[in-house]
Amino acid sequence: MHTACTQRLGICRPRIPSTTRSYAIQVKAPKPLQGKTLPRVFKDKKAFQYNWYSRILKANTTSPIIILYHDDFTAQRLKKLRGDIAVAAQKFQPPTLSQGPSSLPATTSGLPEATLTVVRTGIFGAALRDLPDVNLVEVERMIDNQSGKFAVLSLPSLHPPQLNAILRAMDRSVPHKPPKTEQEIKQELEEKNADPAQPGRRMKRVRQVRIPELKVMGAIIENQVFLPNDIKDVSNLPTLDTLRSQIVGLLSAPASQLAAVLAEASGGRLARTLEGLKKGLEDDSTETSLDTTTPPSS
Repeated sequence: MHTACTQRLGICRPRIPSTTRSYAIQVKAPKPLQGKTLPRVFKDKKAFQYNWYSRILKANTTSPIIILYHDDFTAQRLKKLRGDIAVAAQKFQPPTLSQGPSSLPATTSGLPEATLTVVRTGIFGAALRDLPDVNLVEVERMIDNQSGKFAVLSLPSLHPPQLNAILRAMDRSVPHKPPKTEQEIKQELEEKNADPAQPGRRMKRVRQVRIPELKVMGAIIENQVFLPNDIKDVSNLPTLDTLRSQIVGLLSAPASQLAAVLAEASGGRLARTLEGLKKGLEDDSTETSLDTTTPPSS
């Protein structure tokens, strides 16, 4: 029984664990335990979470997903982060999404906008293992044995300006936390192990100041795994309409050059060229006739 009982007062209160366990996302197949069958079947709440995570992951062909590591987030701080992401996504919507509420196309995952979902590592890892056509070795490299809390950011479509705006909004909302120096670590240990100022008296409770941390681990786009540097390269790409215009320009370049040559020819260059060629042929024929009529000298 996980309770700490006080025999004198006859009161039982729950025991609070001293540390909170955190796990990394495991993509390797689990070892079969005695009396357990594989594959594992989730029930009730875990089954709902597994199906929801699987639905998000399978929609990565049309709805790119970004895997994030987060720590020391309060409910209010997480709400603010979601708001900052939504504002950045609204400012840089694709042309097909900005025509009005009635024209918003629903993605395969049913998410018409950028959505941040906090996931459970164990169930999310099982959904990743069951995702087809994804290189699990690259996924394991992306996770890099990072243990802790994870979240998934689902985007409505791959629109590089919108992706770039969301990445910059997350950097502004949650600045990178610098690593602790040796002096700061030493000071924290001294404060933790120091004797109370008044022994025997209950110490005053001090609310802990949380500094949130957010890190982009990678992304899965069209069943391809992208590391953080690759995501930045994708976010700097031109839009799909710009790429189409460039391709059309490349394909139409030879035709435009031919049209320019014909336009110059219609202006008289072709006529002058043919006239010069005709004159050159007439001169050659005259010289040939003179050579044939002149008698040889004795």
